[in-house]
Amino acid sequence: MPKSTTSTPANPYAEWFEQLRAEYGEQLGAMPLPDGLPEHLRGLIERGDEEAIQFMVKLAWQLGAQVGYAAGRREEGRVQMPQPPRSKVQA
Repeated sequence: MPKSTTSTPANPYAEWFEQLRAEYGEQLGAMPLPDGLPEHLRGLIERGDEEAIQFMVKLAWQLGAQVGYAAGRREEGRVQMPQPPRSKVQA
């Protein structure tokens, strides 16, 4: 993705989002949303209800963070970090 040539600082979230969109956009584009959600979202956009849209994004972000945290905690007990070999010290 080309860097911005303006003096405005880059938005790391926007850059990250665009990277994810480029990488997973086709897969997620094929994923159906629950019945009625696209129409509801379209209505929110048409009414300019930014507060409701931000709430939806925050909720999705929070749920994703919780799932990621839970998965990480579950894996903690399964993943063994390699340990360096112990050397024998003789006195």
